[in-house]
Amino acid sequence: MDRVAVVGAGPVGLTAALELARLDIPTVVVEAKPELEPIGSRAIVLARHALQTFQRLGCEEILRKGVVLARARTYLRETELFAVEFPPAAEGELPAFVNLQQTYTERALLRRTEESGLVDVQWGSPVTGLRQDGSSVTLELDGGRKLSASYAIGADGAHSAVRKLLGVDFPGRSFRDRFLIADVRVELPGFPRDERRFFFDPPTNPGRQMLVHPQPDGEWRIDWQVSPETDVDAERESGAVDARIRAITRGEPYELVWLTAYRFHARLAERFRVGRVFLAGDAAHLMAPFGARGMNSGVDDASNLASKLARVLVGSAPEQVLDLYESERRAAAKENLRATGATMRFMAPPTAFHRVWRNAILGGSLHVPALRRFVNSGKLAPDGVTIGAAR
Repeated sequence: MDRVAVVGAGPVGLTAALELARLDIPTVVVEAKPELEPIGSRAIVLARHALQTFQRLGCEEILRKGVVLARARTYLRETELFAVEFPPAAEGELPAFVNLQQTYTERALLRRTEESGLVDVQWGSPVTGLRQDGSSVTLELDGGRKLSASYAIGADGAHSAVRKLLGVDFPGRSFRDRFLIADVRVELPGFPRDERRFFFDPPTNPGRQMLVHPQPDGEWRIDWQVSPETDVDAERESGAVDARIRAITRGEPYELVWLTAYRFHARLAERFRVGRVFLAGDAAHLMAPFGARGMNSGVDDASNLASKLARVLVGSAPEQVLDLYESERRAAAKENLRATGATMRFMAPPTAFHRVWRNAILGGSLHVPALRRFVNSGKLAPDGVTIGAAR
């Protein structure tokens, strides 16, 4: 029974399964949803280290489909404060960042699982119970079914059933401000298709923030920081969403592909390992998306853990090596949370002092360029935080 059970068929769970298959370890992936749901952009920025993993797994279509980012610009109202350039990839190298709707990433990974012969994906299989002993893990599934494996990985997202069944605390905080997110298919005037733009206090969203990201299929993702009380359905029905979009599209016809609102969180599971069960991705850590560290770090979780499990299962390493997963990946998660937490404190100041300081930095940066280095619109790190990542 040297197989691994993976709970969750998102990018992190499928990556873990494929990494194990690459090392000749069979897996069974159980997913509560009845099928793959092509819902919106969600995690769209893929960093170089995640692209390396996907390329290793044979997902070449991810790179072919994605939009390569050349730069990230930051503005205060309509004045550009600075631009971060991402040099073109040298021959044989991967780009620093690619934008791709998460649905395409999941489809590519799922195709590879279907081709591998070592990954069994079972849809419509929510986990309702879990028990383990010194040699195996047994998952209880909806309908009374049971599934046994040598080890299990909980990659089932922010509301992880596995984490709850293990009794692992998930301390942290939720940010009060919300972000309204729209995927819009449009010819967007004045916005190059190879750059991300971040606006503090733009005329179209005064007093708050706005981000604009290019995506494949002629789509743009637009994020507006909005009041905590904002309701998506009310915004749509009142015409407020249409007004927000038209303020940017300047009369160009558009198609609203997807609309949602998010409140972002910063949380870290107190343990990433309980016996023969492990947590990965959003089940283990939640962070604001500014800096593109969420899914990218989850992919590193999956690669790190899969390499260790495979070594233990084939007998080339003692089981104690599995303890390194928690120490390595929890350290990476803490660093990512530190970075994204600093960004959120600048974007959504939690106290009056923070707001006065932030506004002074922004206002002063218009006249004193040296202050612009303190403006925090999300630090995109091409090499990510890859402590203990498998290579």
